[in-house]
Amino acid sequence: MSAETREHTTDDHGFELRTRRRWPFVAGGAVVLLGVAAAIVVPRLGGESTANTQAGATLYVATAEGNAREQALIEYVAKEVAPKHGITVAFKALADSNTINRAVSDGEVAGTIYQHRLWLGQVLQANPDFREEAATPVFRWGFGLWSAKWGSPEQIPQGGTVSLYSDPANESQGLFVLQEAGLITLKEGTDVGSATVDDIAQNPKDLKFTLLDFGAQSRALPDLDAAVGYTEYYLAAKVPIEQQIFAPTAPDEFAGQLTIGSRWKDTDNIEALVATFQDPAVQEYLATDPEVKDVLLPLDAR
Repeated sequence: MSAETREHTTDDHGFELRTRRRWPFVAGGAVVLLGVAAAIVVPRLGGESTANTQAGATLYVATAEGNAREQALIEYVAKEVAPKHGITVAFKALADSNTINRAVSDGEVAGTIYQHRLWLGQVLQANPDFREEAATPVFRWGFGLWSAKWGSPEQIPQGGTVSLYSDPANESQGLFVLQEAGLITLKEGTDVGSATVDDIAQNPKDLKFTLLDFGAQSRALPDLDAAVGYTEYYLAAKVPIEQQIFAPTAPDEFAGQLTIGSRWKDTDNIEALVATFQDPAVQEYLATDPEVKDVLLPLDAR
């Protein structure tokens, strides 16, 4: 008899990837482990008490440490919007994507605005025990084509090197930007959320592509002809906004979502939290406040 165990690794994007191996296993040990697992899991499925279920509790909304604009948005919501909906909201910084999503799934925080649906899909695929879902779109990230050498997409030379992000969802978003810029054409019927460089049908400049993670890409910009990435990371790396040479409106699939724990979606606190982030005041803040300008855009930005 055999059973599966899992080996965990963490990739450059901060969420946990899992691979499986088969090991010899004895029946008695399996029974013991199943009993221990049940003792841990069953109380959670039964609805453990968290701030999500306690009237008057502070509801923490998390994002990654150092995401200053997302922190500013949460703090604005906490101060100016949440009181109108009868709840108390506060910001919480956590280390990385995996930590944030596990905290949401376990009810340690009420939600996060850290990710779009496609990123969340990658996280859930890598961590099938997580129980969380996108509740409502909140904003669009600034995301575009950057170059330290060229002033427009048309100036990028024949055979130039362009960087895309190395995670599947954001690689796809980068290809969307290149297509909108007229630099490539994707195969007919390609899904905007799952395109890869293999889906390129036409590449008239014979561009070369290199996949880099978030931090490495902005640092590498001087050595590239262009790169496609998030405004937030480039501004954090002190790259001037003038080096963003093209930035179309991101598709709806890439809107920043309020993500909540699925077990608490019908509680009064979480329903009020969702209503808070849907308040028109949030979109007005995104459209007018200089602190988030160019980085977090309102949902109707064009």
